[in-house]
Amino acid sequence: MIHSLPWRIGLMVVVTAATIVGYWIYAGPTPQPLSYHNFADQRTMLGVPHACNVLSNLPFVIVGIWGLAFMAGAGSRRAETFIDPSERLPYWTYFVGLTLTGIGSAYYHANPNNATLVWDRLPLTIAFMGLFTAILAERVHPWCARWLLAPLVALGAASVFYWDWTESQRAGDLRPYFTVQFFPLFGLAFMLLLYPPRYTGSADLVASLACYALAKIVEILDTQIYARTDFVSGHTLKHLVAGLAAWFILHMLQVRKPIFAGEDQSGVT
Repeated sequence: MIHSLPWRIGLMVVVTAATIVGYWIYAGPTPQPLSYHNFADQRTMLGVPHACNVLSNLPFVIVGIWGLAFMAGAGSRRAETFIDPSERLPYWTYFVGLTLTGIGSAYYHANPNNATLVWDRLPLTIAFMGLFTAILAERVHPWCARWLLAPLVALGAASVFYWDWTESQRAGDLRPYFTVQFFPLFGLAFMLLLYPPRYTGSADLVASLACYALAKIVEILDTQIYARTDFVSGHTLKHLVAGLAAWFILHMLQVRKPIFAGEDQSGVT
């Protein structure tokens, strides 16, 4: 584990720059394939088009509202939950983004196309950047919550609007959005391996990342899973497993405690 604050900051900056620059050099402009919208399960139920893909977004809304209720309640105000008050806002942002993701994704899946996909991806970037900032604050330094949350959320939103604009110019480019979606996952795993935690609950974070990885796998296997089961598609399972990933984040907050309760909690060692 890397305990020195300058090393934690320096290494994160270097890894971030190397990963993102390397990806942009390797990958050219990436348009959105229109085939993406052709999901395996297109059944209409009770008048709801693509019903399973629409309704399976309910876990995002449930966990998101549950998380917001937790943040507003006494549980989140325990000294054990947040040592530094500034650490609270990224989690508020995460649960707001999660709730809106459930709504936006349901809207998109009712009528899948590039225009509605914007409202699926936009809240998703809010949730990703909220969580990424929260873990930066806990594993690097609390000032990350104060200084990085707004710029990172703005960057996430800009990546979606940039993609939408490039599609309108017939030169679609998903690279900024892919960077915003996938780098935080890599960054979280990197910090879990090398940066010391300030709280218990790392197992929940690992479980959440594992669930999200599984969600991406079943998403890729959308058609194959539906053909095998004739009941549920990979994309529907993706929503359910990703909802479980979000629940692990909420559970982590509900039960965690500071690890270094008797030491300076500023993050400086």
